[in-house]
Amino acid sequence: MTFVGENKRIKMLIVDDEAVIREGLHYTIDWAELGVEVVGEAHEGREALRLVEQHEVDLVLSDIRMDGMDGLELAEQLRLHHSHVQVVMISGYEDFSYARQAIRLGVNDYLLKPVDIEELTTVVRKIVQRICQRDKQGTMQDIQLWLSGTARHGLAYGQEPPASLRGVQFRILATQFAEFHQRFASLKGEPYEQVQRSWLESLRQHLERQSLRAFSVFDHENLLITLLAADEELEPREWDELLDQAVTALSPAGEGSIYGGASRVFVHLEETAECCAEAIRLLGLHVLGQGQVLNAGCYDKLMRERKLPGLDIADTVQHLVAALFKQDRQEVQTLVAGMFRFLRDSGYLLPEIWKIYEEVFALLRQRLRQSGMTGLDYGHPGQPDPNIYNSYAGLEAVVMEDMQALQQLIDKTGMDKSYWVVEKAKKFIIDHYRTDLKASEVAAWLKITPSYFSYIFKQSTGRGFTEYMNEMRIEQAKDLLATTHDKVFEIADKVGYKEYKYFVSVFKLHTGMTPKEYRGLRVGKDAAAESAETQERNLSAEDK
Repeated sequence: MTFVGENKRIKMLIVDDEAVIREGLHYTIDWAELGVEVVGEAHEGREALRLVEQHEVDLVLSDIRMDGMDGLELAEQLRLHHSHVQVVMISGYEDFSYARQAIRLGVNDYLLKPVDIEELTTVVRKIVQRICQRDKQGTMQDIQLWLSGTARHGLAYGQEPPASLRGVQFRILATQFAEFHQRFASLKGEPYEQVQRSWLESLRQHLERQSLRAFSVFDHENLLITLLAADEELEPREWDELLDQAVTALSPAGEGSIYGGASRVFVHLEETAECCAEAIRLLGLHVLGQGQVLNAGCYDKLMRERKLPGLDIADTVQHLVAALFKQDRQEVQTLVAGMFRFLRDSGYLLPEIWKIYEEVFALLRQRLRQSGMTGLDYGHPGQPDPNIYNSYAGLEAVVMEDMQALQQLIDKTGMDKSYWVVEKAKKFIIDHYRTDLKASEVAAWLKITPSYFSYIFKQSTGRGFTEYMNEMRIEQAKDLLATTHDKVFEIADKVGYKEYKYFVSVFKLHTGMTPKEYRGLRVGKDAAAESAETQERNLSAEDK
């Protein structure tokens, strides 16, 4: 990985109370070739500490024995106040006690005078490598921390991008595994972490071979956000080709297909939050089979061109209710599969499917509750995690779990048996409601006791038999009053009331008016509507 600032020189300070030794160490070795810049010389420890602060020194090359503050005391002060500074001690004394004390103070190496140039060069080269690696890791951590906060919190994060992060162009790439729930739901801990490491490393290596700097963070176990930085301008076509190649190359490395969403190209890091959201949003289009890497132009174009047919929710619920009460799991599964096939073939996105399913589920609960079921006072907290259930099949599995739970509840309460008894009773009532039908007659036809019939009928419909019959008959009477010129007593007879006065009293109880008043009101409304329609036609003709 290449980092801005990787080629910076390591700042070194030489400390010795003999000027000739300081100059010898300064000019005998080609420090620049080692990546080192000598920023100053000091004759004792106190002066050295001042120069360390002034020049942000990385490495101190110091004698041990000096007038004033000696090398060991200097090393101790550096350990306390400038712990990042690396220290190499040079001593004219081959005394183990000095070396032991130096090591205890965190000194990196201990050399004896006269200094062997080759040995000193080797020691400094190793320290330079350590410092560069440390800075590299620190830079990476700073960028990753900022990128993670920006991706997760968006514009609300509000932190400035790290100063070390620079580039001519930037782009956000979001990647994830397809069908995550089916492929990886059972893979936890270290085995899946290994999959993530392979995913991240493979992507990084491929992008860097294309001279792009890549900084990646996992915003979710199945969502890798990568900030790409280019040091020269690339054409949009070049960008798209590079990203498509990189993501396509990932699939053989993992256990499942990986796809991506790529934001627009941007030049100001302040746009990173918006571009993260843009790239993540594009991932949702993958279910429509739009390609391995979707770019920023895909979304608006696709959303403009889509024409979504509506799902007949009432019909779907009616069939589901019947299948649930029959305890026919295969039929339920077939119905759910058919619903998803329709929505998939129509081009619905997963969040849109979930919204429709919420309507189906709400109506389903209502129908079941009307049939006397209890324990249905719950809904859904929202769409299942879209990064885990990121396929039609994954979402369909969630819906089937709901259906199975309903089947178990129906079986537990025994509602399936009473449901079919009541359904048969309703059909019998429709065929015989014009007669003077009694609950005992329906019960006899069903071959059950009148008391049991009355109980399950009210449990299922929420109304007693007589109330249910009256509502049905009055609705039929209202329709006949509004659409025919039959006399009121004739209508009463047609809907099953043999006594005219009783019909009028029941009608008024349900509607708040007599049959004649109702008919007059409907005639008035119809006449007013016809008049308004005529006026509108006349005005339209005048305009022409």
